[in-house]
Amino acid sequence: MTEIPEPLKVYQTIAEFANRQGVLDQKTQELISLAVAVTTRCDGCISIHSQAALKAGASREEIAAALAVAVSLNAGAAVVYSSHVMEAINQ
Repeated sequence: MTEIPEPLKVYQTIAEFANRQGVLDQKTQELISLAVAVTTRCDGCISIHSQAALKAGASREEIAAALAVAVSLNAGAAVVYSSHVMEAINQ
């Protein structure tokens, strides 16, 4: 087996910690992961977490709700940064 480069070991450790069952159930973790994947525009992540969310029991409606949260947060950030543009052009 190929040895994992040191910087990727850190990612692997974080991913293993995040994926442990504990406070959040698997379905909730996958819905969060899918929403984050959309906001970070990670095609591979979207593919993986879409299927994982369905496998964990998420309904189409729950997935749509998680995506709506992602869209809302992106829109909110765009509004905030739009105000920065307006401030910059008013100086």
